[in-house]
Amino acid sequence: MLEKQPFGRTGHLSSRVIFGAAALGKVSQAEAERALDLLLEHGVNHLDTAASYGDSELRIGPWLEPRRNDFFLATKTGERSYAKAKAQLHRSLELLRTDHVDLIQLHCLIDDAEWHTAFGPGGALEALLEARTEGLVRFIGVTGHELRVAGMHQRSLAQFDFDSVLLPLNFALAQNAQYMADFSALLELCAARNVAVQTIKSLARGPKEDEQQPFHTWYAPLTDPDAIEKAVHWVLGDARQLFLNTPGDITLLPRVLQAAERFRTKPTELTMQSFARDQGLKPLFV
Repeated sequence: MLEKQPFGRTGHLSSRVIFGAAALGKVSQAEAERALDLLLEHGVNHLDTAASYGDSELRIGPWLEPRRNDFFLATKTGERSYAKAKAQLHRSLELLRTDHVDLIQLHCLIDDAEWHTAFGPGGALEALLEARTEGLVRFIGVTGHELRVAGMHQRSLAQFDFDSVLLPLNFALAQNAQYMADFSALLELCAARNVAVQTIKSLARGPKEDEQQPFHTWYAPLTDPDAIEKAVHWVLGDARQLFLNTPGDITLLPRVLQAAERFRTKPTELTMQSFARDQGLKPLFV
């Protein structure tokens, strides 16, 4: 079974591997439930979805309803105005068949104009704060992609005391000195405030080169079990005890969960350099 640790200040002991429910965006209900059942076998107790993840919320709802108390449930809104964020959250609650989510996140908040709208009068944050007061959400987080995300998350945390952040991390990305400087500064801030840190894109091998690839990720993923294990162990081995969100394809899920259960120690730098050469790792963001 997977190791669990406190999810920041929330009081919840979450599995260090969180299910990235983007993987359910384009699958049938039967396929979704087989993937969700696999989480029970490995002790995953934290689901992370979003309103923009295709049919993900729709697929989760029927399966989760009788198990609601067993899972920390997170979703996201990409809307930036009060009215649209409120409407999207209520739609998410309906699809997820629940009266509340544990975590609502401002999704991919990295654009300057969108940032000002979300935090300004009549912005999305007002809707999330209202929902928290009403008991529709318990905690509020922020997510993002691209190289500027760690800096933008610091800016967001200066504006509002978020409970969690989510951003990319993998070995190829770690070779970018500026990104890692910003990432480390963000983690220092999160540690001081007891803010949970979730990581994505652990299995990214590089940008998608074949639009016909058989995976639903928007990048080219690692697929070899040994390569997946090294990538997963590298993230889980970070001394700052990060969470790893699984990639957006259900066919990769068993390999990630198996790799995570075998985790004991972080691979050495020499091992990872050799791994990067062998797999032809390339950065997703330049």
